[in-house]
Amino acid sequence: MPKMKTKSGAKKRFRVRPGGTVKRGQAFKRHILTKKTTKNKRHLRGAVAVHKTDMGHIAQMLPFAGL
Repeated sequence: MPKMKTKSGAKKRFRVRPGGTVKRGQAFKRHILTKKTTKNKRHLRGAVAVHKTDMGHIAQMLPFAGL
């Protein structure tokens, strides 16, 4: 049986919080920022939690995270 491996892209993008939720960074803030409004860019700051409907996919990508 092959070893279980963590998806290396997922371990760079997600962190498991102590309560069991997963935090992720916001998308759409890397480039082409001139046409985005200041309000839009401000709301894209910081980290947010992964939605509960996506948690199954995250648990598959991070098998050792205890999700």
